Amino acid sequence: MSEVANPRFSPGDKVRIANANPPGHRRVPVYARGREGTIERICGAFPNPEELAYGFDGLPKRPLYRVRIRQTDIWPDYKGSDKDVLELEIYEHWLIKA
Repeated sequence: MSEVANPRFSPGDKVRIANANPPGHRRVPVYARGREGTIERICGAFPNPEELAYGFDGLPKRPLYRVRIRQTDIWPDYKGSDKDVLELEIYEHWLIKA
């Protein structure tokens, strides 16, 4: 894992995943875009896979976060417990302070 020098977010911060639909290879599932969650942890800094997919170097490295989202916030008709969560790893450039 590569250390993150100045992460914009910390564990416990509330965030919203950008509701964007840019063309090309994207690592953020469509069902998670526009949803709010909580930063669970900072995973490190890594080359941007959205650029690596097109043969670029992916630099500078981007902070990667584990974001916890309640399943009822993703799927309103979810029949499981309202305590059930989904955790996704999302790069910082997709996150907005909630």
